[in-house]
Amino acid sequence: MTRDRLPSFSPRLLFLLGAAVLSSCGDDPRAVSGPGFDPDVAPPPGGAWFRPSVTTRWQWQLAGEIDRRYDVPVYDVDLFDTPPEVMAALAASGRRVICYFSAGSSEDWRADFGLFAAPDLGNDLDGWAGERWLDVTSERVLSVMLSRLDLAVAKGCAGVEPDNVDGYANDSGFLLTARHQLGYNRRLANEAHARGLAVLLKNDGDQAAALEPFFDGSLNEQCHEFDECGQLAPFVSAGKPVFNAEYADSAGAAAALAARVCPQALAESMRTLILPREVDDRFRVSCDEP
Repeated sequence: MTRDRLPSFSPRLLFLLGAAVLSSCGDDPRAVSGPGFDPDVAPPPGGAWFRPSVTTRWQWQLAGEIDRRYDVPVYDVDLFDTPPEVMAALAASGRRVICYFSAGSSEDWRADFGLFAAPDLGNDLDGWAGERWLDVTSERVLSVMLSRLDLAVAKGCAGVEPDNVDGYANDSGFLLTARHQLGYNRRLANEAHARGLAVLLKNDGDQAAALEPFFDGSLNEQCHEFDECGQLAPFVSAGKPVFNAEYADSAGAAAALAARVCPQALAESMRTLILPREVDDRFRVSCDEP
């Protein structure tokens, strides 16, 4: 979900600089813990999973009863909350279902929350009650995420969208580095592909170029608002989609925002939707639809 951006020279930045210094000196107490999180691992050479194209249109709804009437080939819905019969109905109508879950934070309302241990849980995510950053160097955290990928297969998802995979760039409470994040994100992507699932990189634009070969597209929030869409160009250049969401407070505000951002989105081959922050389908404006 959308996250607040912190200003330059924030405590977060100072924290990260300190972590980087520790890492460069070889004293990082959270060094990458073996081949399970190898940041230099290679992507698989190929496979039969779903590969959306740069022009693939989409719908994103994470709350409320899923509206299945949109004429788009890809739906992105919540892995846990979407009933299996809804996923089956979408698939039967020719849609590919991408399933959302958080891979970098715990949510205390999820059924598998109790599988995390206290050392896995870091700082709260600002503005998101019950959600805390996870230590992505933890084998226990990885085990939970692999089980979620298995659940995605069991529920008939064609792909996944693991959220919050940029803890290293936030005040997570852990001394995470860019290489920790690369190791974790690449392992998640390879594990998704090993299960026949497509996988989208959620935000983490700073690492987009390094991660593009491992992911089948990008799902970004507010790159127009924060002038970050250029970071995602490696996906477009590779023929992979950038699914982008911008947020508005009302249908009228969404239409006004569309008039400003849609020309840029179309020029940059981005698939931009303007949605409520709750992603609950109260209104929807697509730059790809008149």
